[in-house]
This record gives sequence, structure tokens and C-alpha cells, in this order.
Amino acid sequence: MSADSDQAATYEDVRYEVDGPNAVIMIDREKRMNAFRSKTIEELIHAFKRAWADPAVHAVIFTGAGQKAFCVGGDVKQRAETGNYGPSENGLFEATYLQRLIRDIPKPVIAAVNGIAIGGGHVLHVICDLSIAAEHATFAQAGPRVGSFDAGFGSAYLARVVGEKRAREIWFLLDQYSAADAERWGLVNKVVPADELLDAAKEYGNKIAQYSPTALRFLKHSFNADTDHQGGLSLMAEDGLNVFVQTDEAKEGAAAFAEKRKPDFDKYVQQH
Repeated sequence: MSADSDQAATYEDVRYEVDGPNAVIMIDREKRMNAFRSKTIEELIHAFKRAWADPAVHAVIFTGAGQKAFCVGGDVKQRAETGNYGPSENGLFEATYLQRLIRDIPKPVIAAVNGIAIGGGHVLHVICDLSIAAEHATFAQAGPRVGSFDAGFGSAYLARVVGEKRAREIWFLLDQYSAADAERWGLVNKVVPADELLDAAKEYGNKIAQYSPTALRFLKHSFNADTDHQGGLSLMAEDGLNVFVQTDEAKEGAAAFAEKRKPDFDKYVQQH
């Protein structure tokens, strides 16, 4: 496996490699459980666009470094320390744009879930076209626990994938679910031993590479068309979240997470 250009050397939080017809995009923040900050999102966007532009790439495999976590969402420790997700070159935190890009890239995107997929990391795997999970992978949401939410693709589209009752269970109870549960619910396509995960994802990509790329492009757009209106919900939810994270309620969630204590949300219960 080799990097396809010297651009790869400029990434700090991401690894990008091309192996045959597959582009492999990896979040490389293992010490932070592959949590993303603004810079991570910016680099992921660049990597997905590279895969889009490369005619040799037929499928994109999206994974995380190590075996502990696929991605645990936004870097809550950074948020607690600085009040945001850190700097980026353009000054923006473009998580919603990344979600849209994963849907819009006209090539199938395969999530190789190598460990915990929680919070915003859970959303990233959900919006991929296909998901393969390692046997030890776990899945969960965490937003209401840490003073955050995803009221766009992360909830509305999730309900299309697993059904309303399961989606509400995932968001309201915040329990963790096994890879076997995820496969049973239709949240992932396949479960494999950890040491076979990338090979299984590449096998999917190699098979996809045998088929008409134009037909696949039209099919992906067709699948997306039914839920594209949820992109508007995502933008509205992002704006709402940007306001919410400045409140004392949201700050309490982030602080409790950073301090490894139970958050105290009692005084924020509304009586109307």
C-alpha cells in the first residue's frame, strides 16, 4: 500500500493510501481514540476529494487507527479546554459538510469499523454506503451525556437505517451495542474478526471495481435522493448546536466528561 502523492505528507490527523482500486482514508489520532477536531475534519474533506478526483479509485474505505476506536466523535476534551474544536486553515469546523461529502462522492464509501464508533463517529459510519465491523466493535451515541446532539443525518437518517424505535433507543438511552447487535439491526452489513477487517473491506472494493462506475454513480445518487432533504435538517441542527454549546448546560456536559464525573443537568429541566 502506498501514498498516491506527496500531499499525504502534509496530513497531521489523517492517513491516505491507495491500494489497487481502493482509497483508504484513516483517522490517525489513536491516542485520542480517533476523536476529531477541526483540523481532522479539514483533512478528511481533502482526502475524500482526492479519492473523488482519482480515476483509479473505485471505492473508498474509511477507518480509524489502531483497534480501540473507529472514531469517538468530536474531541470533547479540546472543547472543554478551548470552547471549540480547535483551529483549521479556513477557520471553520465543517463536520456537517464532511457528512454531505461522504454522501455526495460518486463512489461507494465503506466504513471499516475497527473499534468503538460513538457520537459523531457513529454518525460517520451510519452515513457510509456500507459498513463492516470487527467482532469487538461497539456502537453508541453520547450527545445528550456530553451536552451535544446531531438532529440531522445522525438521527433522521439513522431512523431510516434501523427504524424509529431503535434510533430513539440509541439516542435516548445511550447504551453501547455490540457488532452482533448492529448486524442484527441492519446497522452494519457484515461482522468479521479484527485481523480480517481491512481485507474484507478491500474485498468489497475490489468487487465494486468490476462494475460500471457510471451505473454505481447513478445508483448512489438515487439512494441518496430519498433522504437528501435531511441535509437541510443537518444544517439547521448544526446552527442550533453552535448556539447550544455556548450555554452553561452544554458546557457542564463537556466539563463533566473532561473531569470524568457525572454531569449535573437537573437545574436545566424546563417546566413548560
